[in-house]
Amino acid sequence: MRHRPPIAAPLAVALCVLALAACASDPEDAPKGPRSTLFISPAGEPFHAGPGQPYPVGQWFAQADADHDGKLTRDEFRTDFTRFFNMLDQDHNGILDGAETQRYEQEIAPEVLPRLAQVRGGYPGERGGPGNRQLAETPPTRGGQAYDGAPAYSLLNVSEPVVSADDSFDGKITLEAFLRAADRRFALLDKNKNGYLTLDTLPRTPEQIAVEGRRRR
Repeated sequence: MRHRPPIAAPLAVALCVLALAACASDPEDAPKGPRSTLFISPAGEPFHAGPGQPYPVGQWFAQADADHDGKLTRDEFRTDFTRFFNMLDQDHNGILDGAETQRYEQEIAPEVLPRLAQVRGGYPGERGGPGNRQLAETPPTRGGQAYDGAPAYSLLNVSEPVVSADDSFDGKITLEAFLRAADRRFALLDKNKNGYLTLDTLPRTPEQIAVEGRRRR
């Protein structure tokens, strides 16, 4: 007489398989390795670096320092703002309007928004596609308030670096207004009033502090 296996055995095996699959697919249970890092330039342009690479503030500085003398002058700073403005100005009418700033916040640098408002997605060229952003967590301020949005990745505490250049508050940002913002931000960073910035005298972003602190540990 052939022995019939207990009915519960196949069910138990199936439940185990499903449980293992759920654990394998849960990103929270995945091994925590080095994370990508982000720097947002004073003009609002994002610069990314892969795990283990130097913090990308150096990428921005090398790009903006046109004559590569290690000194970022006010004129070079303004030129960097102009270049990024022209990149955002898709219709080339000399004005950034709602559609262009929306594209900036949703596609180019969603991290400038508070975390709850960010559109999730992978970095350009990064494997994994949408939902693959893995930035380092930023530390709280000394007062206990956590950084959120652009200030976590920026040299200055500017909530949204592109939209905040709208000093006429009409929803339209001209190049002239963007350059006025450049002058204000340069003056804040040029604490020694030398007329130029150097990489080693720039403040560290909260993201940079978090990343470099973790690497030292």
